[in-house]
Amino acid sequence: MRWSARRSNFRAILNGDACIHPGSVADPMTARITQEVGFEVGIFAGSVASMAVLAAPDLIVLTLSEFADQAKRIGRACDLPLLVDADHGYGNALNVRRTVEELEMAGVAALSIEDTVLPNPFGSGGKASLISVEEGVGKMKAALDARTDPDLVIAGRSSAAGIAGNDEAIRRANAYEEAGVDALFLVGVKSREDLEAIAAKISTPIILGSASREMMDRDWLASIGVRICLQGHKVHAAAMEAFLRTQQAIADGTHPDDLENVASGDTMKRFMRADDYARWSDEYL
Repeated sequence: MRWSARRSNFRAILNGDACIHPGSVADPMTARITQEVGFEVGIFAGSVASMAVLAAPDLIVLTLSEFADQAKRIGRACDLPLLVDADHGYGNALNVRRTVEELEMAGVAALSIEDTVLPNPFGSGGKASLISVEEGVGKMKAALDARTDPDLVIAGRSSAAGIAGNDEAIRRANAYEEAGVDALFLVGVKSREDLEAIAAKISTPIILGSASREMMDRDWLASIGVRICLQGHKVHAAAMEAFLRTQQAIADGTHPDDLENVASGDTMKRFMRADDYARWSDEYL
């Protein structure tokens, strides 16, 4: 697998002057589709992984090995550079090291480590909180030290803007910059004004999550240093609704030949690389 090329392509985006939207992927098939329709980067989120692997909510019940295995399957299926949400690194700074080792071997192009207290501790009532900035810096240093491929991108992720305000978001961003992260992944920024205020105080490329509709102006985002802006993961909810409606129609007696919006046989063969397998069969069998 050409991991280095994918990582170089991802770094070129971070070092460029444009802002792109990544395509949300869940498994090998959705990754192939995402690449075919023209996305330059795939995003594999923790919430999507929990849904795809466990059919569970995003409560950090997924394990590192499960996450890394799915990321590897995705990477094997296409050439799309993959950005993954490694949550809190599945534990403390030592666990972060292990997380980076596993995800680097799985072939991801970039990963983020966040400073949220995860999983939700007893008595929190589901309310998000932050680890100390000192612990966050330790996690970033551990992540950077653990990688063996210098092209692998390590992003420091923080939800401080939404939890503690802009000043704390800037303080943490500056601390993670000083630790040496390649990008800053900002979550919970509420407005253009807030994003501009934070971006003005940092020099590292920005990955933006949970952006509102008013912030989805790629030219403006690019001008303030945002290189990647997530659009959420509703594509999977739309796919689930389509599967639910179709499966229900069959359960209710609709003949499969009468189903609507069905991918053609040629489309399915293309995404499953049937021609490649036919050629290999001729050559080897």
